[in-house]
Amino acid sequence: MKIRAYNPDWAFNSALRKRAARWQRQQLANSEQLAAIEALYPLEYYRPVWPLRVGLFIFSCLGVALGGSFLLLMTGSHTPFASGLVFCVACFALLELLIKEQRCYHAGVDNALLYAGLSSASGLIYYAFSEYLWPQRGGYHLDLGATYLVVLLVLALLVAATLRYADAVVTAAAVAAALLLVALFGLNSPKGQMLLPFLLMGAAGGLLLLYRKLAQHAANLYLTDYYANCLLTLKVLSLAVLYLAGNYLVVREGSAELHHEFTSTQIPFAPVFYALTAGVPLLYIVLGLRRADRPLLLLGLLALAFSLFTLRHYRSLLPPEVAAVAAGTLLTVLAGALLRFLRPARGGLTSMPDDEPRHFNLENLIQAQTAHAPDAPATGGFEFGGGHSGGGGATGQF
Repeated sequence: MKIRAYNPDWAFNSALRKRAARWQRQQLANSEQLAAIEALYPLEYYRPVWPLRVGLFIFSCLGVALGGSFLLLMTGSHTPFASGLVFCVACFALLELLIKEQRCYHAGVDNALLYAGLSSASGLIYYAFSEYLWPQRGGYHLDLGATYLVVLLVLALLVAATLRYADAVVTAAAVAAALLLVALFGLNSPKGQMLLPFLLMGAAGGLLLLYRKLAQHAANLYLTDYYANCLLTLKVLSLAVLYLAGNYLVVREGSAELHHEFTSTQIPFAPVFYALTAGVPLLYIVLGLRRADRPLLLLGLLALAFSLFTLRHYRSLLPPEVAAVAAGTLLTVLAGALLRFLRPARGGLTSMPDDEPRHFNLENLIQAQTAHAPDAPATGGFEFGGGHSGGGGATGQF
């Protein structure tokens, strides 16, 4: 059994054809070259346009729900574990059959079956622990140790599903399960509750290091395109959690909810969270501009907007309507000035569209870069030796 359910050629060909289409829009390649690339790398899978994919996903979810209900009626409510096991096996069997026979590739139907199968498998793990393995601990209410083990098993299941199906939603669920493990560890003690934001920030930093390792390992490999969406999801969620775990509003209001306080009060280490709320968005923006990293830049802008909302939530200087008009005016003027300043390009940054024509041919560029320079002539150049000199008392040859 292969690790990957889908053919890696599908992701590679799809990504290559998208790049070729962008080259054609940029006038780096002509229409004949684009047609040759599309003929050489065909799309041998089924994935309709996104509105149809959404429709297929919704109808597949309805079909799966009706099938599960019918199965529960057939087997009876006194055997829920057996019914769930049959439902889970049926979902994954149908998913594998669709991928193998119909060549579905994130077409909506396979996504619905994958989510249904994983949901039923996670529910079976929880049910098995609460009902069969540790029933003396109170039916469906597990203690912290059992919850650790359940979440750990669900995390292992999600990681395995990510490796096999390369689904971004499953990757996000795996990240959430990993962070839930850290949160359960922090909530176990009063000191852990106080240090919970730092624990989550450390976990997000660890996920970022994992992303860098995986990205470096996958660079220039054939599977880069297969896991591209998963890596992007891991990166964006890790950066978002790293910011939100240090945001002053999130920490203060979360602490109030955790301690069942009606009104939030000042939190410990408040200056640290002030600095993180103001500094992390600026760090994201600077790094995004220096590295030409669009996801990091967009996330930095969103984080900056949330930081301004945090400041506005606790320190109100103007009425809301005046503040909204002033901020909108300022941002509009700033955006217009940046669009004008960065056209065509300054310091490696530009406001021009990525599909702007480049006015040269990619094939000619590659031929010019790979052409060999003519070899230098072996003979016929200047040769030393054979001269004579004389006069001034110095005679001889050189």
